[in-house]
Amino acid sequence: MGTKEKLIERFKKLPKDFAYDEVVRLFGIFGYTENTKGSTSGSRIEFIAPDGKDSFMLHKPHPSNVIKSYVMKQILAYINENELIEKYEQNKK
Repeated sequence: MGTKEKLIERFKKLPKDFAYDEVVRLFGIFGYTENTKGSTSGSRIEFIAPDGKDSFMLHKPHPSNVIKSYVMKQILAYINENELIEKYEQNKK
């Protein structure tokens, strides 16, 4: 199991210490890019799908770098609804 697969497995367990940097890497595995929406966005971050048709928005955690549990559940729901893990595994083969 490679580091990408380990990160996906770790995320699926919804750990209480999952950091924002790990979320960036997780979305990166699925081909998403991080967009800060300019200087007026504050802590709002958008992850844009490779085709540009879909996105997921969240607020960057502060002062801590740890993602809140309700946000983790929202991310998991988004990943499951869009079948990102399944698509990643199919493309990997």
